[in-house]
Amino acid sequence: MTPLSIRRVVTGHDADGHAIVQIDDLSPNVVSQRPNQQATVVWTTVGFPVDNSGTSDDALRKVSTSDRNGTVFRIVYYGPGVAPRNHRTDSIDYAVVISGEIDMTLDDGVTVHLKQGDVLVQRGTIHNWVNNGTEPCVIAFSLIGAEPVVAAGKSLDPIG
Repeated sequence: MTPLSIRRVVTGHDADGHAIVQIDDLSPNVVSQRPNQQATVVWTTVGFPVDNSGTSDDALRKVSTSDRNGTVFRIVYYGPGVAPRNHRTDSIDYAVVISGEIDMTLDDGVTVHLKQGDVLVQRGTIHNWVNNGTEPCVIAFSLIGAEPVVAAGKSLDPIG
């Protein structure tokens, strides 16, 4: 598999409060949690509203899939035949398909086909990403912490 290579440019401020480019590199934390998949966290935040002060590289902060008290910006590569992972997060997720095509399956069996340029708002549902094609798919995700969904009087907590 070709490594996921994402250039990230992060701005900040110098000591006098002027805008600067603080980071300009290839995202350093590419990981694979299952066959035919790679991901890199581009940035994370804690709390709301977000604190834009400081100079730490918040992409290196250890996070789960999402952060209930913050945000996670992640780019994911799904190769053809990617291993399944049904999951639900405690976040609202905004996704943009950067390249390729992929199927999103829900726990009720519904499948939605997404292609380059399509966008998705994922609202705490159980889902899986399936690449049945012959080309890789790359998706950018912004996960924003949210309360767990409540349905039929019970909390639908994160899983997977």
